[in-house]
This record gives sequence, C-alpha cells and structure tokens, in this order.
Amino acid sequence: MMETQAARKLEEPGGLEPETILPSQYFDRIQIDASLQPEKRLMLAVLEDAVGTFQKYVVASTRRGQRLFSEAEEWFASESMEWRFGFESICQALGLEASFLRGGLWRWRDAQRGPAPLSPKVVRFPFRRVNGRRHSITGRPVGLRRSA
Repeated sequence: MMETQAARKLEEPGGLEPETILPSQYFDRIQIDASLQPEKRLMLAVLEDAVGTFQKYVVASTRRGQRLFSEAEEWFASESMEWRFGFESICQALGLEASFLRGGLWRWRDAQRGPAPLSPKVVRFPFRRVNGRRHSITGRPVGLRRSA
C-alpha cells in the first residue's frame, strides 16, 4: 500500500499543514450572495419602488396618483411568470414568497382605506444602498449649509 505525502504529514505530530488557495477558488465553491449580483439588486430596487408607489398612492385623490396606485396594484396582482421583471418572477429570483407579500399588501391597503383613513404610513425597506462593494453617499442633504 502506497502512502501519500499528505497522509504521512497527518501521522506526524504537528504535521498538519494548511493548504493555500486563492480567493477565487474558495468563492467558486459557495453560492454568491444576492447583494453581489447586479441583476438581483435591480430586481430588489424594482420591488422596493413598486411597494413605495403602492404605499404612497393608496389613498391618492389625484388622477396621476390613482393611476400610479392602480398600476402598482395590477403589477402585484399579476401571477404571470413570462416577464423577467414581473412580481412573481422577481419574488422567485429573490427567494421571496409572492403570495405572502401580496396578502400583506392587500391587508395593509384595506387598513389604510378603512374607517379613519389618515395619511398612509409608508414602510421603508431596511436595505442599504450599495455601489459595487463599497457604500457610498452622494450629494448633500437639502437644507444643510456648508460649515466653515
């Protein structure tokens, strides 16, 4: 029986040596996070915009606001998988349960249109904007003056 060099090193006391691998060899073996895939980041942005539009215009009184709400509502209601950026396709790509999200949106809409409709409470997504691999903040908040 032939002994390999690695087997001999394991048998020696303190003979275990780490292998050196490149980062690309390591990361090829694991599934890449959705935050690193531009297409999935775009899908998440489309979903976030649709939810924001849905919430912002739920009790709209203007024609434009009602039209935007109606378009968002139809987009969420669609069960078609034909379009890559349709609601069901985006949910599938991001690993989200479309029927669960849809049901939550419908319940939220009904509560906003209930007996005492106040201004709609818009829920913001807890996602940080990422540009490539680094966080970036662009521009200056409106109303802040440059200090000396």
